Amino acid sequence: MKKISLCTILFLIAANVFGQKKLIERYLSNKTDSSRKASFMPVPVFRYSQEVGIEFGLGALFSTYLDRADLTNRSSNFSTVLSVSTKGQYNVSFKSDIWTKKNAYHYIGEARFKRMPFDFFGIGNNTAEADKDRLVQGSVKLSLEAEKMLATHAYSGISLGFESYNFKDNVVGGIFTTDQSIIHKAGGSVIYAGISQSYDTRNSNNYTTKGFMGRITYQYAPDFYGGENFTGSLIKANVRNFWPLSRKFVLGANALFHSIQGKNTPFYLLPQLGNDEMMRGYYTGRFRDRNLLAGQAELRYRYNNRFGVVAFAGGGQVFANGDLAVKNFKPSYGAGGRYFFDPEKGLSVRVDYGVGEKRANEKRQSGFYISLAEAF
Repeated sequence: MKKISLCTILFLIAANVFGQKKLIERYLSNKTDSSRKASFMPVPVFRYSQEVGIEFGLGALFSTYLDRADLTNRSSNFSTVLSVSTKGQYNVSFKSDIWTKKNAYHYIGEARFKRMPFDFFGIGNNTAEADKDRLVQGSVKLSLEAEKMLATHAYSGISLGFESYNFKDNVVGGIFTTDQSIIHKAGGSVIYAGISQSYDTRNSNNYTTKGFMGRITYQYAPDFYGGENFTGSLIKANVRNFWPLSRKFVLGANALFHSIQGKNTPFYLLPQLGNDEMMRGYYTGRFRDRNLLAGQAELRYRYNNRFGVVAFAGGGQVFANGDLAVKNFKPSYGAGGRYFFDPEKGLSVRVDYGVGEKRANEKRQSGFYISLAEAF
């Protein structure tokens, strides 16, 4: 009996050691997997704020190749976030970025259902912290984009989208109530369709070390609902370029322009400055207006296949038509770390800390981010 127990204990110890070794090899080994098999990475969501309470949930990223034999086939990525909070917030989102065989077709899809409290500061590039007004937003977003390669590296496509919003003002009497220029305060819906054109020579759609990507989209929202609903155009342009400085150093640059033009433009469709990808360090929606122009550069150092660090700096502004001015650009700079959970595909978990401007009588704006995939 003692022999059997001793053998059992030794077997469990060996199995545990072997399991730990396999786990270390899977998540910490500097080796890459040349089999190009699919990968899955779960990421816990956990944070606290006074307004939202404790938010918890799960995020995940699934990545695969639709043609494992073709080394030029880009990875197709599928991500999801499911989270709730102790004070009534919920967020359910699904995103897909699909590249077919020979990269002949490119499909981008998103479905998002969200209820969240957020701070509204008004409209413009110089809103004040003192005007902060607490709102609760409910939203639904559905979008689909499809592109076809018509020439080497060149893609043309179409897009369809639907967005719906509703709002509740938690503190009646603030700027959201008193500013008469803000329309559609109760919310509304918009349906749009559009076209896109892109040129893409990047060597990877996940962790790019060389190449160029330029993309422009035009979408039109017709007078589908009638009345005072929004009718007009949405224009987006995004340009990226990457230069390999050495085997481990890469310099990337990114610029974007967003514009919305039309009548009865609701505040919730206006371009917003600041998020975990562009103008890191700014609260999303602190500044919003008809146009957004921003750019950034990022120096990336990949220590080995698993770990890397970055430093970034840039600037941007929102502005009304005709009000673009060099003096109004706001700074954004910071640094971050990278953990590559799938080194072969270049898929990473990133941690960034961004810093923004210091306005008179306000704390310097800053933000901390934990996200899946690179900022650009």
